[in-house]
Amino acid sequence: MSGKKPKIREVILVEGRYDKNALSQCVDAVIVESAGFGIFHDKKKVAMLRAMAEKRGLILLTDSDGAGFVIRNHLKGMLGDLPVKQAYIPDIPGKERRKAAPSKEGKLGVEGMPPKILLEALLRAGATVDDAEAPLPEDPVTKADFAALGLSGGPDSAARRAALIRALDLPEHMSANALLQAVGALYTKAEFYALVRDLP
Repeated sequence: MSGKKPKIREVILVEGRYDKNALSQCVDAVIVESAGFGIFHDKKKVAMLRAMAEKRGLILLTDSDGAGFVIRNHLKGMLGDLPVKQAYIPDIPGKERRKAAPSKEGKLGVEGMPPKILLEALLRAGATVDDAEAPLPEDPVTKADFAALGLSGGPDSAARRAALIRALDLPEHMSANALLQAVGALYTKAEFYALVRDLP
């Protein structure tokens, strides 16, 4: 895809990292992985998704196979009446290049879709693009903020990030980048600095 990637306001949930990689090629958005069925037992990740859905809205984008629909329907139940949009990819027979054999149902998943189809699926779901009525924070939390606050690049950074994750009740195994995405979706820079100031 040429040109600037459209910026999507809502947080997008996909099944795994290959889906996330494919989607991040065509849109600028906060993308969270469900780790397949792993999300069913991850109360903290579900709580984080609920908070993100309340703050920015959430789009579910799973594969079009049976497993994808099980994940989608389970999450719909867990998230209740929160603002959740459903994005669907078409049934296209085939197999992803990295896989030795096609999936059980022989359909391409999110990772195998051309960028144009992924973007169309999000737009059909009602994704809020670029000129959102309620603008996103102009001054998002950045990697430089993480460094300035001792959350990256310092001798105690990992411990500080762990303390922050506990304080915000986020999933404990988040990488620094995943944590940055999450706080960027949930807090303004001022709110975030205030939170970190209160850390031990």
